Amino acid sequence: MGTEFQIKVWNELAKIPYGETRTYKEVAESIGHPKASRAVANACAKNPYPIDIPCHRVVRSDGGLGGYSGLGGVEKKHQLLMDEKSNKAMLRSKI
Repeated sequence: MGTEFQIKVWNELAKIPYGETRTYKEVAESIGHPKASRAVANACAKNPYPIDIPCHRVVRSDGGLGGYSGLGGVEKKHQLLMDEKSNKAMLRSKI
């Protein structure tokens, strides 16, 4: 399904909580490959399940969105992030 590296990345992406983001660099560091930010981005692009494995929660270190290989591209990534942020805020206000 994927290389050993890609599977490490995808497993790490699955740990990112709803409504939160990580940078490609943070993901690279968390899997023990601190200089592999671009490889992490490439692994995100190869993600076979872009909603279930939340690659949309990974952004660039400069705050840019980066890419998104799921249907709808970067516009969909932006929408998913905004929806999660909004939903998370609504859930907190109900507590």
